[in-house]
Amino acid sequence: MITSAFLSGAITLAFGIAALHFLKFWRKSRDQLFFAFAASFLLLGLGQAALVLGGVQDEQRPWVYLLRLAAFLIIVAAVLRKNRIA
Repeated sequence: MITSAFLSGAITLAFGIAALHFLKFWRKSRDQLFFAFAASFLLLGLGQAALVLGGVQDEQRPWVYLLRLAAFLIIVAAVLRKNRIA
């Protein structure tokens, strides 16, 4: 259990670092695609943290998948929007 919590914490940290990385690019360029990636990684990190902090053993919970679905839909919408504009 401790190894699982440690790995989940590391994954949460990696999602947070990725969100901050894309947020830095967004601040420099104001490109909405970078902001969408930052928001998506933040959602994925929050979902991973909620699993650990909530003590959820089984990832087959609907709210976990809804957070992940929302994150990926944000990315898809941003990519479609970017391609439509360009």
